[in-house]
Amino acid sequence: MAVRPIVRFPDPRLRQKAQPVGMIDETVRELARDLTDTMHAAPGIGITAPHVGVPARLVVIQLESDREPHIYIDPDITWASPDRVRHVEGSVSMPGVTDEIERHARVRVRYRGLDGSEREEEAEGLMAVCLQHEIDQLDGIFWIDRLSKLKRDRLIKRFEKLQRIRV
Repeated sequence: MAVRPIVRFPDPRLRQKAQPVGMIDETVRELARDLTDTMHAAPGIGITAPHVGVPARLVVIQLESDREPHIYIDPDITWASPDRVRHVEGSVSMPGVTDEIERHARVRVRYRGLDGSEREEEAEGLMAVCLQHEIDQLDGIFWIDRLSKLKRDRLIKRFEKLQRIRV
């Protein structure tokens, strides 16, 4: 188990579509453990393999109320409610900036667990938001792509300024 370096915006790997995991072996289980450690160290509540430069469809989410992390291998949203919610989002790849994003209020996700079993779950609230955010990342859609051009440009300038201050 290790904390891996996080790919930072505007790295082009954050906009690449992740590939299916395929066979679940010890390498995949180790990646899931490393992602969990990296997410906790960031800190964050969700992370994907692309966030650490691995182009695989693997997501780890752990909300404050969760005792253990949720691990999603090859997740896909199979249904989304027509009702929408707005939630403040950010990214471990773009620390220090957030903005409000509109998402579906509820989703159904099909995925595989670490044991390889096919699973499906419905989520609402923050978990639904996180699943949509992280699955977008797997599809090469960075969260700021959900903002208007004006808001996105302002947020990028704010992030760049923060990066200059941190140097």
